[in-house]
Amino acid sequence: MPDASVSSPLPRGLLLAAVVVGVEGLVLLALAVAGLVDRVPGSVEVSISVAVFFAVYGAGLLFCSWGLTRLEGWTRGPVLITQLIVLGIAWNARENAALALGLAVVGIVTIVAMLRPASVAALLGER
Repeated sequence: MPDASVSSPLPRGLLLAAVVVGVEGLVLLALAVAGLVDRVPGSVEVSISVAVFFAVYGAGLLFCSWGLTRLEGWTRGPVLITQLIVLGIAWNARENAALALGLAVVGIVTIVAMLRPASVAALLGER
């Protein structure tokens, strides 16, 4: 595990990715709370299951965001998979152009930030 205090400073791309992933985590936590508050009568179990899923996923993304700032290499996989999911959601939401475009921009920007040579080198512990 690279030590952020000893290795090179955090590349801008990783800082951007950490911020975006942190915001995604917070959004999922907000959706979890909203799902618990606005339960559908007759399907409480489904509402609770979805809320728990969003809460766990959101907490995981916040943990990954923190890991990115510490240059933890294990964060790369979950973050990139999440952005591919975001791009899939953007495709499915293409009837709502503003939502689809916003999601696509978030996904693409984060993927590009994560795959920049400086970001990859930092996560691999290279100087």
